[in-house]
Amino acid sequence: GIKDPDVIDVMRRLPRHEFIPLEFRDKAYDDCPVSIGEGQTISQPYMVALMSEALRMSKEDRVFEIGTGSGYQAAVLAELVQQVYTIEIIPDLGKGAKAICNELGYSNIQYLIGDGYRGWPDAAPFDAIIVTAAPGHIPQPLVDQLAVGGTMIIPVGVRYQELIVIQKDEEGISHESVMAVRFVPMTGE
Repeated sequence: GIKDPDVIDVMRRLPRHEFIPLEFRDKAYDDCPVSIGEGQTISQPYMVALMSEALRMSKEDRVFEIGTGSGYQAAVLAELVQQVYTIEIIPDLGKGAKAICNELGYSNIQYLIGDGYRGWPDAAPFDAIIVTAAPGHIPQPLVDQLAVGGTMIIPVGVRYQELIVIQKDEEGISHESVMAVRFVPMTGE
């Protein structure tokens, strides 16, 4: 169901196994989430592609990712936009992701260790925001940091989660539910 040729091209080229611990690399190209340690997972390739496509990004965009994890989603985004900002609350994951992305040559990713719920106000506004862990509700700081005309995609919920696409315009925000999903919970605030 993914139609964006740029997203498809990146997904075909990017070496997903580089973002997965050695003991789980045999599952690197299965269409499923895979453990990356610290109780976290790398999302299934289909979900990475779906969420990337839903942002409707352009090459000039500045995109903010909440939940760096393995760095895989940040690398996908870095292939599609001008600048990626990514935040991770678990220091070891954030440092590991930065090391992998730097080794692969990505120079258009900025990293921060911190609470993604609060966003990255010093770098805002963002043309697109992608959240890769599920908060119980849509964090207002992220809505505030989304540029007018921007898009955010976020899984929301505790027991039942929905993947939601949010559009922001001069009048406010509108949102649309895409599908039921299962993401690791957002930690922090």
